[in-house]
Amino acid sequence: MPTNDWWSSLAWVPLSEPMYPHPLAVQTVPQGLQIAWPGPGITANQAAIFGHIGAPGSDLILGHSEVTDFPQAVVESFSDWFVTARMQQGQHSLLLTFGHGSPFVYAICEGGNPTISFNKPPQIETTDLPAHVVVVKSNNRRYALIAPTGSRWTGLDTQRFTAETSGTSWFTVASIPDDQPESLQLLLRYAGTHVVNSQVAWQYLPETNEVCTTFEVTTRIHEGTESGTLLCLYPHQWRHTSAPLTSLQYSSIRGPMKVLQGNRFETRHKLPPLLPALPLLTDPARREIVPLLKADLAAEPLLKGDTYWLGKQLGKWATLLPLAEQAGQPELTAECTRRLRTVLEDFLTAHDASGKPAQPAEALFAWDPNWGTLIGLPASYGSDDQLNDHHFHYGYFLHAAARLSLQDPAWGQRWKQSLMLLIRDIAATDRNDPMFPFLRCFDPWAGHSWASGHARFGDGNNIESSSEAINAWFGILLLGEALHDQQLRDLGAWLLAVETAAIDEYWFDVHDDLFPDTWPASVVTMVWGGKGANGTWFSDNPEEVHGINFLPFTSASLYLGRHPAYPPKNFAALVRENAARDGNDGRQFDRWADLMWMYRALSDPQDAAQMRQKRPADFQYEAGNSQAATFAWISLLQQLGTPDCSETADSPWTATFHDGNTRSRIVWNLTQQPQTVRFSAGQQITAPPGNFLLLNAE
Repeated sequence: MPTNDWWSSLAWVPLSEPMYPHPLAVQTVPQGLQIAWPGPGITANQAAIFGHIGAPGSDLILGHSEVTDFPQAVVESFSDWFVTARMQQGQHSLLLTFGHGSPFVYAICEGGNPTISFNKPPQIETTDLPAHVVVVKSNNRRYALIAPTGSRWTGLDTQRFTAETSGTSWFTVASIPDDQPESLQLLLRYAGTHVVNSQVAWQYLPETNEVCTTFEVTTRIHEGTESGTLLCLYPHQWRHTSAPLTSLQYSSIRGPMKVLQGNRFETRHKLPPLLPALPLLTDPARREIVPLLKADLAAEPLLKGDTYWLGKQLGKWATLLPLAEQAGQPELTAECTRRLRTVLEDFLTAHDASGKPAQPAEALFAWDPNWGTLIGLPASYGSDDQLNDHHFHYGYFLHAAARLSLQDPAWGQRWKQSLMLLIRDIAATDRNDPMFPFLRCFDPWAGHSWASGHARFGDGNNIESSSEAINAWFGILLLGEALHDQQLRDLGAWLLAVETAAIDEYWFDVHDDLFPDTWPASVVTMVWGGKGANGTWFSDNPEEVHGINFLPFTSASLYLGRHPAYPPKNFAALVRENAARDGNDGRQFDRWADLMWMYRALSDPQDAAQMRQKRPADFQYEAGNSQAATFAWISLLQQLGTPDCSETADSPWTATFHDGNTRSRIVWNLTQQPQTVRFSAGQQITAPPGNFLLLNAE
């Protein structure tokens, strides 16, 4: 059974919490399925952008003529972004199908007739439509109620309509986004064709360093001649597809959803600039970082702990390891390696040093056959009993394992089978995997992952730290390269490219055209099914509100700067919000200052370096960050300028920078042979085996 999905509450509780298959919102309630289109009622204030479903029955409830109250709703079937719920009492049942991007809810009603209930009698539009179709306005939103041809409606002057279908079981509800007759006619053309399966496929295209995603639905024609359907695309989809779109459009809390006719389309997303490690480009940098590395590794490490907080230490050491190697420090390199191997091998082994089975309170991963999941113990933040945040936790382990595998390929091959269990838990690619669900944490239609295992919230599922999701996909991509596993590399590339595109849209609104004009905040910190929130689970400090979607800073974090106009805008908003809170100039950071400096370096590296230089002697770095990594990040951008995404290359391990005068390109070769990389502007760089090469060009 999938968890961490937009509809997961349907599998966790007898009757679901609200679910948000945009543009619609639905919830199973005792009377049937509550349906709403929140689009016209979207509001915003300092707390959030709201697109709630509303109170039960506020729009309408699709029910059954012979059942007053259903005891439960269960998952009948599911596919990649659609789900079917069964509500049943004796011989009376409703099968209810809904999914991302569909303006329709499909029903199969057995042992009776479909009903539509309202809190008060709705306005019925007088049209020249066939008798089996009724168009209503409820809560100032329009819906088409489509029964099979030949059906007869009763109760149209009451709060409960019944479609007498003479034994024909299918029924459809459609949301109508406007009052244009052609919009209604388009919806009616497809109302008798029900989606029965949805499937995503992906491909990494090395020659252009982009990923191609294919979305395809399978339909069953109950009535009519159309074999396709209508699909409402999110901004991260319609901006990146060449498929023709209709003029039909639905508003949502993710911005406008544009409608496509058919059953298949493709998107293409470019990978952001990536490097396998932070490079030290000069001898002075390599000398200056040595005392920082020593300070970072001076204290006795804590090698036991829960999978999140110990995972953050793994991420820190994984970032330090290549810096120690580049600085020519074998003892520091060995210490990083020792720490990483000790923790990883401890967790990846199901017995202790004496050969006895490990105990649940010790460092191990345990498979739960009930939910088909791998649980890291000790657990934290509900990663065990709620199945929360698995990709956040395991991403640190995968990044660390990738780093060790690059250093020692034999180590990676030895532990690959165990590491694959972590990957299959968060992103299994086989729909028939006997142990894990398909793509547990990643929602292929939404373009991003979800954090909650159960989604038992009135606002649906949620995800806060989008950057920790990117850390997980970076770990998969890098591990695929280290293990020479092309399928694994392609999976990591796809997840990373698509989720960074979603982050640009729904967390940052880099195009400045999605957030409502009434939204006073600068970013969405937490994306929910029914809202976009300005706050974290743990703090309202602006530094943490912004920083939770920055950390951990790694060589994969350059995506944060790929839209040059956005980082200075975001940083300026952070300073304003900080000043309003603390009453100073806003640049006196009291939480995660090192992360604020690193983000500032994406727009003004000199300013970031000055802020870092002014730090107190006893400055405490964010728990997953380090002195050396902060220095390496800021000095890299000081020397080369900010990320420049105006060109592409035929390798994922490239980054281009521009300092206002000079464009600089870095190519990092992870193979054991010289590698020539070609850039879209025509330049070629041949990098030596296992190293990087920097080319400066005017």
